[in-house]
Amino acid sequence: MRIQLGDTVVTRVEDYQGPGFMPEEMFTNYEPGQWERERDWLVPRFYDPATNQTRTSIHSWLVKTRHHTVLIDACIGNHKERPSIARFHQRNEPWLERLAAAGARPEEVDFVMCTHLHADHVGWNTQRIDGRWVPTFPNARYLFTRAEFERWDDRRPGFVPKPINQHVFADSILPVVESGQMQLMDVGHTVDDALTVEAAHGHTAGHVKIRLASGGAQGMFTGDTIHHPLQLAYPHLQSVFDEGPAEALQTRLDMLADCAERGALLMPTHFADPHCCRIHAQGRYGRVGYRAEWGG
Repeated sequence: MRIQLGDTVVTRVEDYQGPGFMPEEMFTNYEPGQWERERDWLVPRFYDPATNQTRTSIHSWLVKTRHHTVLIDACIGNHKERPSIARFHQRNEPWLERLAAAGARPEEVDFVMCTHLHADHVGWNTQRIDGRWVPTFPNARYLFTRAEFERWDDRRPGFVPKPINQHVFADSILPVVESGQMQLMDVGHTVDDALTVEAAHGHTAGHVKIRLASGGAQGMFTGDTIHHPLQLAYPHLQSVFDEGPAEALQTRLDMLADCAERGALLMPTHFADPHCCRIHAQGRYGRVGYRAEWGG
């Protein structure tokens, strides 16, 4: 998938696409039958009724502005110790080859921007070479928000990550710190006047979204502000992975309203094929909801 937005080219780089969680596992307030009301567009792209599993994707977005090559979120990575989720554990996938097919070798990436520091957004920050974890992108500045880095720095006394994020700091963050390639950023940080970091707290304390504005076109890299297309019809569905559910809900509602108003292309990290959409507000089931116009 290659998308032209103004003077900027965006290409999706896949690390995983396939079965995800069951809806009742994924959403704390899921009500049986919600997917059935949306069957005409959810099945089979985004939900498999035979197995009662969502379909999900984990991918990066490669962004080429007029001046720089930027990677937004770094997926799962290879050879990482992630025993709590089998599809993350000790993988060996050709993601680097897919990155090259998308138009960039590791040494050509100028910036890596992470919306947050969960296991499936930072894995390819590093790769294992000769038994050591080293930065995958030798010439890049890795941009982490200050609040997010301080939250996940497991060198702090008493910090205990959830099982899904065990080992993440040591194998995917600390090597970047030690190489001198980390740059802490705050909300409002921009790259090439095209990519702007915006607050999107709730999923984690320092989670951000990234707005693309180029040549009159707009896009929104959502990170985990939204996890699954079912949340378009039901924005109030809450992910079990949100640390601050009330704040995450308000962040999602505000983001969706903003994208609908501006006509911004919604580019989440976890939507299965066709991965991105423009959205239009519509009343659903007595509350706000959205319908999607799929594709770039």
